[in-house]
Amino acid sequence: MQITNRIHFRNIKGDLFGGLTAAIIALPMALAFGVASGAGAQSGLYGAVLVGFFAALFGGTPTLISEPTGPMTVVMTAVIANLTATNPENGLAMAFTVVMMAGVLQIIFGALRLGKYVTLMPYTVISGFMSGIGVILVILQTAPFLGQASPKGGVVGTVQNIPNLLTNINPIETGLGVLTVAILLFTPSALKKWVPPQLIALVLGTLISLLVFGDVEIRRIGEIPTGLPALQLPVFSAAQFQIMFIDALVLGMLGCIDALLTSVIADSLTRTQHDSNKELIGQGIGNLVSGLFGGIAGAGATMGTVVNIQGGGRTALSGLTRAMILLVVVLWAAPLTQNIPLAVLAGIALKVGIDIIDWGFLKRAHKVSPKAALIMYGVIGLTVFVDLIAAVGVGVFVANILTIERLSNLQSKDVKTITDADDAIRMSEDEKDLLDRGNGRILLFHLSGPMIFGVSKAISREQTAMEDHDVLILDLSDVPVLGVTSSLAIENTIKEALEKRRQVFIVGAAGSIKKRLEKLGIFDILPRQNLVMDRLEALRLAVGYLQQVDNNPVTSDLYLQG
Repeated sequence: MQITNRIHFRNIKGDLFGGLTAAIIALPMALAFGVASGAGAQSGLYGAVLVGFFAALFGGTPTLISEPTGPMTVVMTAVIANLTATNPENGLAMAFTVVMMAGVLQIIFGALRLGKYVTLMPYTVISGFMSGIGVILVILQTAPFLGQASPKGGVVGTVQNIPNLLTNINPIETGLGVLTVAILLFTPSALKKWVPPQLIALVLGTLISLLVFGDVEIRRIGEIPTGLPALQLPVFSAAQFQIMFIDALVLGMLGCIDALLTSVIADSLTRTQHDSNKELIGQGIGNLVSGLFGGIAGAGATMGTVVNIQGGGRTALSGLTRAMILLVVVLWAAPLTQNIPLAVLAGIALKVGIDIIDWGFLKRAHKVSPKAALIMYGVIGLTVFVDLIAAVGVGVFVANILTIERLSNLQSKDVKTITDADDAIRMSEDEKDLLDRGNGRILLFHLSGPMIFGVSKAISREQTAMEDHDVLILDLSDVPVLGVTSSLAIENTIKEALEKRRQVFIVGAAGSIKKRLEKLGIFDILPRQNLVMDRLEALRLAVGYLQQVDNNPVTSDLYLQG
């Protein structure tokens, strides 16, 4: 595997311009997410620089722009709030340790080549999860948008305090927040091509707050330390290690999902193919370094990635350029940001939360599938009011159960018992003739398609059709996969037939199917001669067996051993 990302200088103009435009968008977003998380604007900037630089250098998607995102900020907000509440002295340092742990977990996921499994979940769950995160971000920005400090208790605390927040609304700060959202919503498309609306809102909102309301006390970012960030050594608490690990797991998994989904979008725009496992390693290194220097966690950002590609970025040089431009801001230009009103940043974050919500699917989910809609709404509710892991876990479990039920019902139709030459399955004229000569005494048990565990019930149910038959032909020719549960049901079918002194033939068992039956010991109780690869041959042996039974019942058991 290539250690660093694909970098060349054949597209240097496009990469530099793409990185520059991505940096312009990243600045207001990094400030907004840093403040929203509770770690401070400087942590948002450090996260944007460090995650962006190392993910671009070591990742597997050349055009991916990585930085603090809305979903990651929501989790970081909860992590910081919980740890600082239980340990005010070291809570923030422990939160940065969680970011490091999340990075290590992402590196492990990539090293174990789990990238292709990370996003392997139903769209209803992803949609509900992301929409729930969007709702959380909107709720958490309500207080600063209205010009007040965020109440304790996170989402629930904010919802409970909405009447109080509305009663004590700060008209000037709320006006700045509304102006910010209005700029983001109504900036003409022609202007957006040259200047990101986030930057317009940031500059215009700050200028109005200074020129028009200069004599009014407005909550602002305040001074951001210039220079390189201080090293944050890992801080652990034995009593809270389990909570920290779970938080890191949630942060790491969400970062993987966020990054890889954005990588897919980048692939579709550039017609390339990313390396998902390498991307996870790059994301992990980025978050590990970000946590070490007091930055919040980040992931692949859709907006920054799309802007980078539209600006001409095609290699990791664009991501490195963006990070270096932001580093200049952190080192020398941070004092210029100290007058930015918090309400403006809240307006930017609020709009991000609104955009994260999957409005398109929300509007038509009930039309597509009522069950899918229930899963999505359930995941949204669990995400907002219970727990992110519970939301994903319950959503995936329910969605998979419903999927398995549908597949099982579909596959159960391919479990057929046939005693005469009807049209249940396609048979040759010779096969039909031999089956008719059996006079209903030959039971052809035909299975088709993957035999997953849900089909075992259908196999067991069809056993009842075996009454009053002398020969069972078990046709596995069209079975590509035989699950453990279904193979045990087949074993029971064979054993029950043998106990009733019926002759059993197995047709078409080869490869993994044959190995599975061998491991179950089927061929220890069934003669090898009874395993044939052709259904016509099995029918001939079955008719011959019945003739032997009719002519000499005493020696019929020795028919196939002679």
